[in-house]
Amino acid sequence: MTIDPPLNPERTAVLSMDMHTGIVALYVSDREAFTSRAASLLGFCRGRGMMIIHVQVGFRPGFPEISPRNLLFNAIRESPERQKLFQGKTGKIHASVAPVGDDVVITKHRISAFTGTDLDMILRARGVDTVVLFGIATSGVVLSTLLDAVDADYRAIVVEDCCADRDAELHAALMERLFPLRGAVATAAEVLASL
Repeated sequence: MTIDPPLNPERTAVLSMDMHTGIVALYVSDREAFTSRAASLLGFCRGRGMMIIHVQVGFRPGFPEISPRNLLFNAIRESPERQKLFQGKTGKIHASVAPVGDDVVITKHRISAFTGTDLDMILRARGVDTVVLFGIATSGVVLSTLLDAVDADYRAIVVEDCCADRDAELHAALMERLFPLRGAVATAAEVLASL
């Protein structure tokens, strides 16, 4: 796929989302290839002067951000095992794709990278109109953030081979049927070629 029009590095931000060490371990079978591909994309885009934003999940002690009505996040609050995904070494952004230099880090408390964060303000302050996004899970943060980005009038490109989901059929359906109706779907190599 050709990204048209080509990406303008000054007006594009790359969002690396929910790439916690523990989440990568749970969702990705070939971790080395996956994280290496994502790291190469981040490094190249960083070298082109694009804004790099890392989105991570995090909560305060006692989880005041989590409502008992939120089924997904309440399951985290109720399970010490699930909490470990966001604590200590497993809770850190995977070393291969960790923030470097002036990269921005945003901590979110919901599925979308936009909900309850200052992501939109940061993008608009920088004059960004295009977001290149990837992460784990395709049916979670990628889907929710893509929908919010498009609703906020951002041009969106999903990096297909830097996304993962436990449900391969759902991942494929989103990439093939839903995401192309909202934005573009490209491989990491296609994103690099557009620069």
